[in-house]
Amino acid sequence: MDQRATPTAPLARRVDHVTRMHGRSVPDPYRWLRDPGYPKVTDPEILAYLEAENAYREARMAGSSMLEEALFEELKGRIREDDESVPYPDGDFLYWWKFEPGAQYRDWYRRPREGGEAVRILSEPALADGKAYFRLGAFAVSPDGRLLAWSADTSGDERFELRIRDLASGRDIVTVAPDSLGQPVWTADSKGLVWTQASAEWRPDRVRLYRLGSAPGNDPVLHREETTRWVSVDSTQDRRFLLIVTSESGANDVRLLDAANPEGPARLVRPFQPGLRYSVDSRGDTLFILANDTHPNFRLATAPVAEPGRWTTMIEGSQTRYLRGLVAFTSYVALEERENGIDQVTLLFPDGGVRRVEFPEAVRTASLGTNAEPDAPVLRLGYSSMVTPETVYDYDVAADRLTVRKVQEIPSGYDPSRYASERLMVTARDGVKVPVSVLYRKDYRKDGSGLLHVYGYGAYGIGTPPAFSASRLSMVDRGFAYAIIHARGGDDMGYTWYLDGKLERKANTFNDFVDATRALHAAGFGAPERTSASGGSAGGWLMGVVATQAPETFRAIVAHVPFVDVLNTMLDPTLPLTPGEFPEWGNPIEDPAAFDRLLALSPYDQVKRQDYPALLVTAGLNDPRVTYWEPAKWVARLRAESGSRNPIFLKTNMGAGHGGKSGRFERLREVAEELAFIFMVMDGRL
Repeated sequence: MDQRATPTAPLARRVDHVTRMHGRSVPDPYRWLRDPGYPKVTDPEILAYLEAENAYREARMAGSSMLEEALFEELKGRIREDDESVPYPDGDFLYWWKFEPGAQYRDWYRRPREGGEAVRILSEPALADGKAYFRLGAFAVSPDGRLLAWSADTSGDERFELRIRDLASGRDIVTVAPDSLGQPVWTADSKGLVWTQASAEWRPDRVRLYRLGSAPGNDPVLHREETTRWVSVDSTQDRRFLLIVTSESGANDVRLLDAANPEGPARLVRPFQPGLRYSVDSRGDTLFILANDTHPNFRLATAPVAEPGRWTTMIEGSQTRYLRGLVAFTSYVALEERENGIDQVTLLFPDGGVRRVEFPEAVRTASLGTNAEPDAPVLRLGYSSMVTPETVYDYDVAADRLTVRKVQEIPSGYDPSRYASERLMVTARDGVKVPVSVLYRKDYRKDGSGLLHVYGYGAYGIGTPPAFSASRLSMVDRGFAYAIIHARGGDDMGYTWYLDGKLERKANTFNDFVDATRALHAAGFGAPERTSASGGSAGGWLMGVVATQAPETFRAIVAHVPFVDVLNTMLDPTLPLTPGEFPEWGNPIEDPAAFDRLLALSPYDQVKRQDYPALLVTAGLNDPRVTYWEPAKWVARLRAESGSRNPIFLKTNMGAGHGGKSGRFERLREVAEELAFIFMVMDGRL
């Protein structure tokens, strides 16, 4: 682009403000970008600045419109327009969803299990009509099959309006609440709905019971959480109990409610203890419990329903075997586990027999699918790898046989034989081996001449599985190797992997990412000037840190809704997520060491005069998780300090939240924008 035609980047004004605590003084010159009326954002200067940033990005990217449109059509061509799910049984019916050609949202159907006409029971396109944003939340059919509880968010702020629909007439009969959050659960008699209410601070702190026929708004409270922990509800697989789960980062407790008498006394399985995580299912008079009380990678225990705190070990914890989830079916217990970082599904039978489901690839993702009934003689499973598209299997337990029910279709064409994936174990600076999953075309040359894209998250114990992505092919087919760096902070290599990337060990996440990227370069995958990186939310924090600490390692970085104003956010307990995050990152209000640690790792506070890579940063005006002002403040400071001429863009979705735009095709437009940015940086057009 001719330099004379380059639009002028917005420069936010600086206002002197200093945060003082523990004898430290931390300047915060862009604090004014936080609207004091949040979650409503009405300040004209703030809105004008965000719009100016959007206009600047659009002007600088004006030459990319044809590329973005071509990428959008390419991405869209990999999606089957009339896609539908494999029906799953629940009671007298089979349920599934379906997209009509061109539709952004799903229609939901059911038909009698023994055969009969399919009936559409919920139409997301109809509900989303005329709305800039739509997201379906709850979808829960009553045990008698007569009613549907459903909820939706129409702004991106994750406050869901909860309704009940009569499936015979297809009409909604009551609006239960405008501010639900999470999945509700029906009582055994199908006459009551147990749901969680979000507080004004967007923290679910109350469990309420709505009884059919009663006036909404006065639902009795079954549980109120007086701490800053979050509360959610669930049910056991045998539907005998409703579960009330209170949790904060890294710990929780569980209470049992009789599904036939939810207003009866709740039975606490084990009291809340910092660092104790456990989950519960039931079969008959036995509880099955996964807990990390004796080993970080969890043990499997049982307990009598009458004495839920008396745990007896079935499977001991193991350093190599990480127990991640369980479902207690009538005929067996199904375990989701990860052994040496590889997903496994294992069945435990009442006679003591153990069977592991055999899958076709060594490096993969595998998990339990939708299994809605108390027993599953045919177990629904999900599967993919970086080369193999998403596959739905039915596993016949008696016959020990997998049957393919659906393979993700790529209408524009996909030949897996053209691609290769591998798993590398690279050495981080402290000697720990970090796994990296890499996808590339078989004609990719590992001599440093190719392009490389690296992705990471590394937080909350949420691993990044080496799963298939059709969108990823747009990079790989243009000469990129695509690498997932399984940095500490996720649970990719077990729960200890998570513990080694939080609190005082959080720096491991950032070091792992930089060290793994450099190891990929050494192995012939790209070079710094041919490397891009991306991550979102907590992964956006990762992008912020590596942009500051190792800017020479990357040419372009995309940070989606990044958690980058870390210290200021953790100093503000009025924000909905902050109190529950203290066990994850530390409490800088009370702990000077945590204050210093978070200050050192806060991208906004560590911006300095240096050359930065090209940056695309996104935000959502209605985002309740990472507030819009975090990326806005960071970009403002970067713009003022960056010594390079590399572009720095801020894109704020003015009508969306943490997940960006809704609708399957609108999301692809945002992917196309990201890809176009990276491609234009790599070929020198930006």
